[in-house]
Amino acid sequence: MNKRLFNKCKKIRLLVSDVDGVLTDGGMYYSETGEYMKKFHTRDGMGIELLLKYDVRTVLITKENSNIVKKRAKKIKVAKLFSGVTKKEAKLSNICKEFKVIPEEIAYIGDDVNDIELMKRVGLATSPNDGMREVIRLADYVCEKNGGEGVLREIAELILSAR
Repeated sequence: MNKRLFNKCKKIRLLVSDVDGVLTDGGMYYSETGEYMKKFHTRDGMGIELLLKYDVRTVLITKENSNIVKKRAKKIKVAKLFSGVTKKEAKLSNICKEFKVIPEEIAYIGDDVNDIELMKRVGLATSPNDGMREVIRLADYVCEKNGGEGVLREIAELILSAR
C-alpha cells in the first residue's frame, strides 16, 4: 500500500457502502409473484465484525427499498441502513452528525454512476473491480474482487492494515 492510501485508511472511522453491485453481484432474481432474491457473500459480514473490534462502524445506503436488504443489514449488524435513497450525497451531513465523523473519516464503496457524487466527498473512495469505468477512475482503491465476492471484507482488511 502506498503512503497516500495508508494515510487515508488510517483516518477512517466509518465505512459506508452501496448494496447492489457491491455486497451483491448486481443480479436480481424475480419470481412470478414479483418478489426477488439477492446473493450476499458471508465474508462481508465478518468484515463488519472485524471493523467493529476497532470501533469502525458500517452504514449501508441504497436506492432500492428491499426487505431482503433490511434483513441482511440486521443480520450483519450494520449501524444504519438508508433505503430508497436516490441522491446518496444528500445523506452525507446526516451521516456525519449521527456518527460524529467528518467526511475525511468516511470510506465509501460504490460501483455505479449514482455513487460518484458521494465518492467525491469522502476521505476514501473505493470500488469493486467490476465497477463502472467512471467510478473506477475516481476511486482511491479498486478491489481485486468483483461485486458480491467479498468486496466489503477486502476494504475492511485494507482499512485495518493501516491500524
